[in-house]
Parts: sequence; structure tokens; C-alpha cells
Amino acid sequence: MSAALGTPARPVPRGGVGPLSALAQVLTFGHRGLLRVRHDPQRLFDVIVLPVVGTILFANVFGGAVAGGVDAYLPQLVPGVLVQIAVTASVVTGVQLRDDIDRGVFDRFRSLPVARTAPLAGALLADVVRYVVAVTMTVLVGVTMGYRPESWAGLVAGCALVVLSGFTMSWVFALMGVMMRSAAAVQGVSMLVLTPLSFMSNALVPTETMPAWMRAIAEVNPVTHLVSAVRDLAGGDPAAGSVLTALLGSFAVLAIFAPLTVRAYVRRD
Repeated sequence: MSAALGTPARPVPRGGVGPLSALAQVLTFGHRGLLRVRHDPQRLFDVIVLPVVGTILFANVFGGAVAGGVDAYLPQLVPGVLVQIAVTASVVTGVQLRDDIDRGVFDRFRSLPVARTAPLAGALLADVVRYVVAVTMTVLVGVTMGYRPESWAGLVAGCALVVLSGFTMSWVFALMGVMMRSAAAVQGVSMLVLTPLSFMSNALVPTETMPAWMRAIAEVNPVTHLVSAVRDLAGGDPAAGSVLTALLGSFAVLAIFAPLTVRAYVRRD
């Protein structure tokens, strides 16, 4: 009767949702995210075009100055671009989440008999496909330009590490998407955070060439540690220390921001 009178529907109780049911619901919402990409392939535009433009541009701009030539620079550049593109792609998670909230999509999900966090976790899980596309395109462009890693198995492991890191970073921007009032604000603040994070690192140039104060920041930058891990893996060098540091950093970000994002999302008005 209340629905007929136009009264907003109340959220359906979720006390009976168990762990397995919640996982199935997360996968269902993840499938929804993939269907959105299928019906709107332009959502992959950035992770297809940016790796091409970024790799070619940076190789020709910095190659001669940093390594004396493009060929010598590619082993340093490709891992750096892999990390930069994946981290940049994670920003879209927060922007799309805010857009869905503004259009009332997540309010409709509240009325469904599903776990409260399933729509959020499903959306972030679907974006993993974007990171896979980004790293694949970057490697393909690098190989086309002449990049040959010392260890292909190590490069694949490095790509997996980058995808994991992109997923963990997406929780940071998802928190922004839940807390900020517009998609434009999420994008603006995210880029303000990403610009120093990406460029004040060893992704494109050695940290030794930076001023002392900037070098100190770059050497503790998580992007620097992630790039070093991917370079070590692709180069076939013993990489236990750098990989462990990158993994610990990813898990630390996930442990901090995932609960904060879930809490902010569940308590959102």
C-alpha cells in the first residue's frame, strides 16, 4: 500500500545473507560491471589509448636524455608506464561510483535482499578487467617498439602485481567517490593526488637526478617501490625484497581503505 502511495521503499533486511551468498552477490554485481563495458566499449578508451600514447611519447621524449636512446630506455620505461597507467585507471572507479550514486542506482540496490557491500565490491572487482587491458596494451606497445624482458615469466608476475596494486588503489578513489558530492570533484582531487604520486617517483627518470628533498620523497613513494619490483621481475633479478615491499604496501592500503570505504558507503544517507 505504501508503495502505491509513492512512499519510498524501505531497505530489505539482510540478516540472512551468509558469506557464500554475499560472495555470489559480489560476483553478480561484478558481472553487471562487465556487461556495462560490453554495451559501452568506450569505457575502455583510456586503458587502450593511454598506454599507446604514453609509451611512445615518453620513450621518444626521455629516451635520449635518460638512457642515450629509445632501445636502452625501454627496459626502464615499460615497467614505469605499466604502473602509471594502472594507477591512473583506478581513478575511474571513484568517478563511476559517484556517478552511479548521483543517478540513484545504488539507492535502488538498497531495496534488494543482498549484502549491503555487494554492489560496491562488485563494481571494484569488475574494474580489474580495465587494469588487465591496460597492462596488456602497455606490454604490446613496448614489444612492438623493441622491448624484450630478460624474463617473460617475471614480466607476467610483474603485471599481476600491478593489477593487484591497481585494485587496492581503487579502494582509495572509491572512498572519494562515496564521500565527495560530484564526479567532477572526485576526478579533480584524484588527479591532484596522482600527479605527484606518479611523477615524483622512479617511473620515468632515476631518483638520483632529483633535488635532495624530492629524492627523499620519491624513495618512500609506493609507486617507486612497485616500479622497482616490476623492473626486477622483468629483468630476471632476485626481487624478493622489492616484491615483498610492494605486496606489503598493497595490503596495507587495502587493510586501511577497504574498511573505511565500506563504512562510509553503508552509512551514506
